[in-house]
Amino acid sequence: MAGKQDKEATAAAKAEKKAASKAKRSQIWQAFKMQRKDDPWLIPWMAGVLVVVAGAVFLLGLIFDIQWMALPVGIMFGVLGAVIVFGRRVQKNVYAKADGQPGAAAWALENIRRGGWRVTPTVAATTQLDAVHRVLGRPGVILVAEGAPHRVKALLAQEKKRIARVVGDTPIYDITIGNEENQVQLSKLQAKMMKLPRNLGPKQVDALEKRLSALASRGAAMPKGPLPQGAKMRNIQRTMRRR
Repeated sequence: MAGKQDKEATAAAKAEKKAASKAKRSQIWQAFKMQRKDDPWLIPWMAGVLVVVAGAVFLLGLIFDIQWMALPVGIMFGVLGAVIVFGRRVQKNVYAKADGQPGAAAWALENIRRGGWRVTPTVAATTQLDAVHRVLGRPGVILVAEGAPHRVKALLAQEKKRIARVVGDTPIYDITIGNEENQVQLSKLQAKMMKLPRNLGPKQVDALEKRLSALASRGAAMPKGPLPQGAKMRNIQRTMRRR
């Protein structure tokens, strides 16, 4: 009986894995079709990378008289390079569409959680949908602001003062998302954060998170991603005022 159950469990696990793989391939194909519509240079770039990489490996094989053995390896590396190009162009397109939309910074921060960053969206906000998001990491505390510069400047200063009472000498950095001078483009946010100095150890980050967990957010809830097309701003602002 137990053996039969094990076989059924194994078969179910295989079926689930196969279904997940099929769904992932379908998602990649859909992303490819959408990107191809928006990016006419996608296929030429991918094909170019494939040919160049495969050709380079083939020519390298000529030197050692193993060109035909090197060709399959070159094709494999070429395909890998084409996939990398595809991923980067899709990412660039997604960021371009999200840029300037309310909640775009929160959405971008949610996507970098895997790097060990502790993200708390919308710790401060205005009824005009300006917002400040808090990130904890090895550099310390990072406040990421999005919205009108003249409003987020005061919002950042207020949040910095509020957090400083809790974190003491822990470094506090601030980043404002935008395309103007002294601002950071949405697509470059992750790179900017990765360049910050590592001031804290993992245990210090954990302790910092515990200290800040008691700090209640005074900001109203904001969308965690760009607003859906056609969303009614008045309804959102009305909800924020009530809170």
